[in-house]
Amino acid sequence: MDLQGWNERYRSGEGSEDWGAAPNPLLVATCLNVPAGKALDLACGAGRNAIWLAERGWKVTAVDGAASAIEILRDRSAKAGLAMDASVADLETNGFQIGESSWDLIVMCFYLQASLFEPAKLGVRSGGLVLAIVHIAEPGGEPTDHRLRPGELKQYFTDCEILHYYEGKSNDAAHKRPVAEIVARPRNTQGL
Repeated sequence: MDLQGWNERYRSGEGSEDWGAAPNPLLVATCLNVPAGKALDLACGAGRNAIWLAERGWKVTAVDGAASAIEILRDRSAKAGLAMDASVADLETNGFQIGESSWDLIVMCFYLQASLFEPAKLGVRSGGLVLAIVHIAEPGGEPTDHRLRPGELKQYFTDCEILHYYEGKSNDAAHKRPVAEIVARPRNTQGL
């Protein structure tokens, strides 16, 4: 779906039952024992993950190309009394630059833009984490612009310490298609 389609989807309220949904289970499991720091949530949608992180003391920057999604997130965070930097930026046209060694956590849930993986790895500070979840092609299916081949996500992170890797049915109730999940600690941020 293009940005216009996503804007319309959020404006129309389609999928609004997911806006207040629980955060992604992998994000929760990953961050429960990690001290709060600076988090970047790319393609954040209405912000269920960004809100959860901010509630736990993370300083969150949330970015999405759909202005209507960012409006929803800003409204939700204001009502919850949470400080958050929520920005509209088209990630596909480099509308947001990931600063090097700027983040303790970079999250990309259910958004596939392979060109963001390298900047994300460079964007985390020493010991920082990159968490990515993407849809993958069904067995026998072909990859698309929005789905990788099984095993492909891991290939983007061969230069990292892999803390978690999973492929299969999504553990997130909001997503039904097969996924690949990764939590990686880039080695270049560990001084190695």
